[in-house]
Amino acid sequence: MQHAHNPVDWYPWGEEAFAKARAEDKPIFLSVGYSTCHWCHVMERESFENEDTAQVMNRLFVPVKVDREERPDVDRIYMAFVQATSQRGGWPMSVFLTPDLKPFYGGTYFPPESRYGMPGFKALLEFLGAKWKDERQKIEGVSIETINQLESMLSPGGTGSEEVTRGSFDKLYNYLRRSFDGKYGGFGNRPKFPRPVVFDFLFRYHVLSGAEDALDMATETLKEMAKGGMNDQLGGGFHRYSVDERWFVPHFEKMLYDQGQLAVSLIEAYQITGEELYAGLARDIFDYVRRDMTHPEGGFYSAEDADSVIDPANPKVKGEGAFYVWKASELAELLTPAELAEVRAVYGVKDGGNVDEDPHHEFTGTNILYVADGGMNPVELESAQQKMLEARSKRVRPHLDDKVLTAWNGLMISAFAKGAAALDDQQLLDAAKGAARFVLKHLYQPEGPKLLRRYRDGEAAIDGFLDDYAGFATALLDLYEASFEPFYFEAAVHLAGEMIRLFEDTEQGGFYSTREGDKSLVLRLKEDYDGAEPSGNSMAIALLVRLAAMTGREDFQGAAERGLRYFAGKIASQGITLPRMVTAQMAAMAAPRQIVLTGSRTHPEMLAMLRVVRTKFLPDTAVFVLPDAASKEALAAHVPGLAAMEIGEVPAAYVCEHFACRLPVHTGEELKALLSAQ
Repeated sequence: MQHAHNPVDWYPWGEEAFAKARAEDKPIFLSVGYSTCHWCHVMERESFENEDTAQVMNRLFVPVKVDREERPDVDRIYMAFVQATSQRGGWPMSVFLTPDLKPFYGGTYFPPESRYGMPGFKALLEFLGAKWKDERQKIEGVSIETINQLESMLSPGGTGSEEVTRGSFDKLYNYLRRSFDGKYGGFGNRPKFPRPVVFDFLFRYHVLSGAEDALDMATETLKEMAKGGMNDQLGGGFHRYSVDERWFVPHFEKMLYDQGQLAVSLIEAYQITGEELYAGLARDIFDYVRRDMTHPEGGFYSAEDADSVIDPANPKVKGEGAFYVWKASELAELLTPAELAEVRAVYGVKDGGNVDEDPHHEFTGTNILYVADGGMNPVELESAQQKMLEARSKRVRPHLDDKVLTAWNGLMISAFAKGAAALDDQQLLDAAKGAARFVLKHLYQPEGPKLLRRYRDGEAAIDGFLDDYAGFATALLDLYEASFEPFYFEAAVHLAGEMIRLFEDTEQGGFYSTREGDKSLVLRLKEDYDGAEPSGNSMAIALLVRLAAMTGREDFQGAAERGLRYFAGKIASQGITLPRMVTAQMAAMAAPRQIVLTGSRTHPEMLAMLRVVRTKFLPDTAVFVLPDAASKEALAAHVPGLAAMEIGEVPAAYVCEHFACRLPVHTGEELKALLSAQ
């Protein structure tokens, strides 16, 4: 939609474009980007809005525009080609395809004229157009060979030749210790990206091994991120990444998947340490998402752009982070002298600006707010913050990518559900339920059941991918453990079964990212890298390990085991590439544990026992609540062991391992003592 006004004759990914390419014997120019991508905007201004360049594109090629977040399947295939042939990747991604969709040349951003060692885009178009005309047979031969090589290269192997042991977890932990930045937190050098899947592993490794520095590495990184410009100090929520080592200068876009995963990390840090700092930071994320990223019907939007309007009088000129940065003179006009002094001390504001390293001169004379630890008067700071937020709200907001993605909503629903339980907050639970209702209403077709990928402005489209099924089913499971309404558990079980049917490779193990039969895809991949988002395989296998431990179902257990065997070599030797799957393996090797609470939900001791369960970090522990016969009957259909549980007037808590339960306890203190002894 952002490219609709271009003079380029863009087509969406689909048969209409493919048929045109075949009929006119033209190659396809595939441009893949996303709504909040800075260099995508640059290439659009320089090339796609240029009449002469557009004329060449339209004459020599069939131009196709793809949103990578709508079609991650298309993006992954051709990004693998670009990375293999150019040794770099990123967006915009620019790939040239034969009419049968095989790639023969690709790259990322191309400037309008040759520079930086890159060919000019218009000249590249003309060169490749001539090559297609003169050397067609050679190009087609290379493209076929390329696809064969990619198919071989992208296979994770699945040999399972390396056995996964406790030492595999130690190996990943030691790798992280070696790469940890002891001064500023995080792993490796600049730029620094938040990678919550690493926190997932470190928290669980801490519980497994007792290693204090596993916990410290995670919590120190979260603290340092929260102090820097990475964290929106006024409005809550975290930006995409930091260009420096101290989390100070961020790339200012905000992604829903970061908010969901980081909120969970903060909640888990709070459960382990009891420090209110983490609970407060999680609340800041929840407030931001509810305020600025929520559809009126409850679903969550995808992202906010990094660039924003600098001067409302000139709305076409945008700058990185313009919405978020401040000049000292602005603050002097807005605040009282006492408030200004406090803001200077707390947020490191300087008259000439506080960004010393600014190679692109984007922040000249401005201040990025960060915690400089110099404040003394919280009353003055609070009043200053209110004034600054109000003034900022009158600026032109960054562009909002208002599509609703099922997988990303799953991550955010899980966060709200976990936050609601740990913080005992009904409003957070309502937000989780609202988003789940949205997905079930607009993106779920019960006759399949079939999940769709994307909703926007009344239209739902694109068959759901593995991460949509795995992410949303996991969210429903988390929502059950926050609300204890059986419907969510039943829906999660049902979707997990459909996920296995649609995506599992039953012969070798693991899951394909896409369902069978899409002829527009030249490869069917098994994604296995946990990066900014956890991979579909990691989410799917973790979900099935969890459901197998809850239900005892052999189909869930079998699919999980086949998946873990398939990826065993990578788990053992390259754990850093898939930390979420490593945690799934840790859970699979642990004794299945369940806590079953029976009795009235309003009884004081039931509330006390729930507080114990929810405020304690209990990884790989399933929690069921049976308040009445109807709930027991609904859950027992999936968890047969619950049928024998008696519901008495006095609430009871059963702690079970390997589906064998200890004698019940009846008070919060007794349950706390029992769990602490294990």
